[in-house]
Amino acid sequence: MPKVLWRKRVALCVAAGLVFAGPAAALVPSPGCQTAAAGIPPRAPGAVSGRDFAERVAGLEGAARDAEVRAELFDGDLPQRLRHLSPVTLSGRSSQGRPVDITFCVMPDYLAVGSDADSLLVPMGLPTALQVATRYGLVLPTPHLVDAIYEAATVKLVPEPLPAGDQMRTTAYVVRHDDLIARQRAAQHAPQDALTAGHKKDLVLTDRLLRVPGRVAIYGWHRASGQPIQPLSTVHGAGYADYSHGVRLVGRTVYVNGTGRSIDEVLSDPDLAGVLADEGAPVGLDGHGVVSVLQQRKPR
Repeated sequence: MPKVLWRKRVALCVAAGLVFAGPAAALVPSPGCQTAAAGIPPRAPGAVSGRDFAERVAGLEGAARDAEVRAELFDGDLPQRLRHLSPVTLSGRSSQGRPVDITFCVMPDYLAVGSDADSLLVPMGLPTALQVATRYGLVLPTPHLVDAIYEAATVKLVPEPLPAGDQMRTTAYVVRHDDLIARQRAAQHAPQDALTAGHKKDLVLTDRLLRVPGRVAIYGWHRASGQPIQPLSTVHGAGYADYSHGVRLVGRTVYVNGTGRSIDEVLSDPDLAGVLADEGAPVGLDGHGVVSVLQQRKPR
């Protein structure tokens, strides 16, 4: 998106009273975000490390690698830091003009296999992402939530695109990009559990998926200006995943002016949906709305 268009979009948000706010625990009643990840299984002693997992899937990509990713994440083989969801607040107005603060709980980083000491950020196709989200009792974000996460992030990393080509889907590229991200984090002396953004494109849910079945929606990879490299796109098939993709999950409960409500319910409420999704209520966040995506032929 050209910078001038991005500035216009921000100006429109300000004019509409829609403001991105940082982490705001005061708007989340206890236990709030502390229990949002309760559905994630505990990591077993001796679970595979990120480095060992990378070696195991070195020759795999696509559905074959997704199967390995799914098995590890289903077994709870992910870093402890991802189990502590961060509150992010969107302040705006309802369709009737009432001021509204909506706080949602978000993983501080993208899904990874391994431990806090040794992990690997893992891309995956939409079917696997939805299955993992359902297993954990969490959901994928909307594009609007991705914007809010970037604005609220205390650690903003710089996108580092790698040369384009068929190698983008390989595990070698995944590992190479993971190393670049780790170096950036180390240079910033960033805490492991800090809300971090800017280093991946997000898999998102949008009603476009119902108009173009069999595809995945991606969005984000924000620059320091707040401008995303990747506008909302459904060009790839549902099973497609490359090194630049990340899966960040959010809690199913959001807090509307401090009161807990289901995110599905809020996105179905015409009075509130626009605060969380600028295209209105997206497809069902529990995955039922994207059944067609999973059943149709998946183009490359």
